[in-house]
Amino acid sequence: MPILKSRALLAGALALCLSACNPGANAPDMPEYAQNGYRLGGGDQVRVITFGVDQLSGQFRVDDQGNIAMPLVGEVHAAGDTPAELAASLTGRLRNQKFVRDPSVSVEVLSYRPIFVLGEVSRPGQYPFSPGMTMLTAVAVAGGFTYRAVEGYASDVRTIDGHAVTGKIVPSSFLAPGDVVKIYERHF
Repeated sequence: MPILKSRALLAGALALCLSACNPGANAPDMPEYAQNGYRLGGGDQVRVITFGVDQLSGQFRVDDQGNIAMPLVGEVHAAGDTPAELAASLTGRLRNQKFVRDPSVSVEVLSYRPIFVLGEVSRPGQYPFSPGMTMLTAVAVAGGFTYRAVEGYASDVRTIDGHAVTGKIVPSSFLAPGDVVKIYERHF
């Protein structure tokens, strides 16, 4: 019986050691990012085109409060809206304020909020987001893994509905604008 106890203790110690050698391995998975429903946020740069009214067309930055400032219209809340929803909101405001008889507005994203890549990559830092970016492409942009990097998963911090959510991602996981990706260091 003492041999069985010592084997159980050894197995428990080995499991504890392996979990310590794999930081973040037990973290919850990050919810999938829905690429087709991009929501605007602070730091995005958008182009608003008001057909036939050049004075109401232009490039605007979504500020930290989630607003854009348009001539005549004023502050318009954009954060949380898709580009199509923002276009509909602007169309409604222009119609209600009677600035344009039959407004036709379109909105497109010119540049997205940046992502941040930290930890065991060659060049940690801030990088531009591009649609379809995965953990692996973000690592490539940051110069690749260091020799100490855990390559099978990473930690990601994402803002979802105004709250920071932390979870585990894998190399094929899609990133969202504003994500903070941390590549772990192996401890063996």
